[in-house]
Amino acid sequence: MLLLDAAINGVPVAAQATQVELSLWDLCLKGGPLMIVIGILSLVCIYIFIERAIVVNRAAREDDTFMQRIRDYIHEGEIESAFNLCKKNNSPYSRLIAKGISRIGRPVNDILAAVENTGNIEIASLSKGLPWLATTASGAPMLGFLGTVIGMVEAFYAIAAEGNSANIATFSSGIYTALVTTVAGLVVGVIALFGYNYLVARINSVMNLLESKSMEFMDLLNEPAA
Repeated sequence: MLLLDAAINGVPVAAQATQVELSLWDLCLKGGPLMIVIGILSLVCIYIFIERAIVVNRAAREDDTFMQRIRDYIHEGEIESAFNLCKKNNSPYSRLIAKGISRIGRPVNDILAAVENTGNIEIASLSKGLPWLATTASGAPMLGFLGTVIGMVEAFYAIAAEGNSANIATFSSGIYTALVTTVAGLVVGVIALFGYNYLVARINSVMNLLESKSMEFMDLLNEPAA
């Protein structure tokens, strides 16, 4: 009906049907300076997630023959060979076992304490960077909401400044800032939250692996030699 009226009134239909295309980059620019901060947070989160995921997944790999070889070396009295095997394996649980082997000859409680302390250090090392993800997961949406408030303030200020002559174009830039920053903040926050929870779950699985290896090591110290 609108196109028909336009044709009747002598207005070209093509002019009426013209659509304004807005690229993603242009849309981001509409968000204002806060988009820079949110963009930096997104890049940092992506880097931390990829780097930590590689490290944690590597730490979760398990050599099924490792503990059996350690058991054989210890029962045969080849402590140096067992220690060298741990160094060659170079995994969190092998470093944990290596610390226990270095304490062989001391009271069992001392060995257990050394193993547990090493396990805590390994878990802390794997958890590096996670506070950044947790902070971004909660902080990015807040930055988005801040952009919303700033955009609405700009929009209403523009309306008040132009008075009765104000129209939709007067406060459209403020509305862009309000909506774009909110969407960007929520997207970055959701990505950071899912990434954080994934890494925490993977680190918990590594922690269970370390506990299993440490208990297996303590048990084999009390086994009689074959």
